[in-house]
Amino acid sequence: MTVVTAEPAVSTDATASTASAASTEARAAREVYRDVLVELLGRDERHVCLDSDTGLFSATAWGDAAPRYLNLGIAEQNLMGVAAGLARSGRVPFVNTMATFAATRALEAVKLDIAWNNLPVRIVATHGGLSAGHLGSTHHALEDLGVMRMLPNMTVLVPADGPATETLVRSCAELPGPVYLRLGRGATPELAPGAEPVRIGLAQRLRRGTDVTLIATGPHPVLTAVGTAEELARIGIDVAVLNMHTVKPLDREAIVEAATRTRGIVTVEEHWAAGGLGSAVAEVVADLGVACPVRRVAVADRFAAGTGGHRHLLARNGISGAAVTEHVRRLLA
Repeated sequence: MTVVTAEPAVSTDATASTASAASTEARAAREVYRDVLVELLGRDERHVCLDSDTGLFSATAWGDAAPRYLNLGIAEQNLMGVAAGLARSGRVPFVNTMATFAATRALEAVKLDIAWNNLPVRIVATHGGLSAGHLGSTHHALEDLGVMRMLPNMTVLVPADGPATETLVRSCAELPGPVYLRLGRGATPELAPGAEPVRIGLAQRLRRGTDVTLIATGPHPVLTAVGTAEELARIGIDVAVLNMHTVKPLDREAIVEAATRTRGIVTVEEHWAAGGLGSAVAEVVADLGVACPVRRVAVADRFAAGTGGHRHLLARNGISGAAVTEHVRRLLA
């Protein structure tokens, strides 16, 4: 098995050819989540919203559920502790904070208060990956998927668009244990209609192919994978695409099929190469003992320097259609 990380390359095609891969609708996943949560709180008194002064709910009309919206301020460890206490008391808390703070600043509380006790806390982390790039590297969240998938009992979800966000929020509300739901910041296009439904624990097949399989997670990586696969099809390269919206529990059967029926796998993610989706896929392939190369399009082992727009930082750090194409060509060579 070969595992190679993508080298950063400045490119403007971070979401290459997405016009045909996605509809014209674009809505921020965090706004979709907010609207669904208001509905859930209105229907079920067990649900509680705990906020860390994110501003996401500043204009929200909660109605009769208003007493169950609590803004605890910028105190993430306290936020997780309060959520654990409420969950122990029969509530189902939805905790809102930025991804980097959930996965690093509050990690001890997440690990010991929530995961260790297997409590039904839903940690909804916005500004995932490089989506808070305008705030600099302190707000980049490139470690969160690796951190959270290592915690026992934790379900890790990364919806690729608004409809998937709604589906996963509603689905995870019924799960018995803790959940980490990673969302971005800005609006992203919806995937083209007609794809397989989104179900927790099952990869969503977006395209069938026989040469190479692209496995992606998150809005921009998935759009990049689909757009690149369509471009490669024009030159006779048949590429399958899987949307791995559930990073844990991972759909091992889908990975096994990819490893045995195509000539290699390329993972695409908005995360450091170590510990994220690529690592998880490589672990499954290594367990199989098959000769399937795995190449990773991810942020290299360095801090993403500078500030800027989301797409600019993705391209600057190698999350691009050009990087995916290069890896596919190497596999087929």
